[in-house]
Amino acid sequence: MMFFCAQAHASGVEVTTAKIESSDEGYRVLVAFSFELGNDLKTAINEGIPVSFTAEVEINRPRWYWFDEKTIRSAQTVKIQYDLWRRQYTAAVNGGLKQNFATLEEAMTLVLRPRRWLVADKNALNSNATYNVAVRLKLDSNQLSRPMLITSFSNSDWRLASEWKRFTFKADDK
Repeated sequence: MMFFCAQAHASGVEVTTAKIESSDEGYRVLVAFSFELGNDLKTAINEGIPVSFTAEVEINRPRWYWFDEKTIRSAQTVKIQYDLWRRQYTAAVNGGLKQNFATLEEAMTLVLRPRRWLVADKNALNSNATYNVAVRLKLDSNQLSRPMLITSFSNSDWRLASEWKRFTFKADDK
């Protein structure tokens, strides 16, 4: 089953779904992305080079009398790597337990449709206040080895990033 969709814009990554959901623990982000891995990036992964993708969320409360209040910043990183000995792909979310996958496409589902993660406790947002939310995904070059970092500067396959997808959200009554 293929989950990749080619995009026409230059960055190659599109935020297809983005919303904040209220839960008993607090507020969770539901997000989905669409992009196609370039051949050089696929080759690098298939040669055992770990590649990390980071989804970021920013929640700000607008204020008419001053700058927006920076309220919440949260990120979730998925590291994809091919295990040459076991001939399978592994994916780890935020450095946690590794999951094994038979194909790269299966492993990439954790990047394309990350699990809803808690971005704010119930008490972190003001009741009935409206917040501006921004979501994006990027290939995290900070986690690349030095030789791969140099390669990433000269190759567009390694510069995957979406634009910030912006929307508003109203916090629940407490």
